[in-house]
Amino acid sequence: MMLYHISNMMWVWHSTSDYTRQGAQYAATHCWQPGGSNVLNYMRQNTPIMFDRDKFRDGQAEIEVSYFGRNADTGELEDYSCDGSSCSRECVPNIVRVRITNYQYAGLFSYFGLAPVSVPPFTTSMPMEGAGCSPDEETCTE
Repeated sequence: MMLYHISNMMWVWHSTSDYTRQGAQYAATHCWQPGGSNVLNYMRQNTPIMFDRDKFRDGQAEIEVSYFGRNADTGELEDYSCDGSSCSRECVPNIVRVRITNYQYAGLFSYFGLAPVSVPPFTTSMPMEGAGCSPDEETCTE
């Protein structure tokens, strides 16, 4: 019985790792929006089939989307912001980071009197791939 729950935990571990990569890949190929709302919506609608799926959909497991731009003077990465309109060619950051935090796998561990397992944050960073912007279009893919 315990082997079954450990297998489930490993399945969730692998799914969560892959889930952050999918979210970052989506963000890199779609337009920048403040707070990454388009990425968060995509991830919540496309949560992989796994144990505790609802925790990722309803926000118990936190999904963070952060964008970074390169400082023209220092070359260092810093938090990205843009005064232009989101989903436009004028607002394209350099890098996106997707992170899943605050997830604890409980399974039936509590049934056995065991504490839930705190899963470490999963993080994936990717360079922006045009942010879904076409040279022929004024707007970008949301």
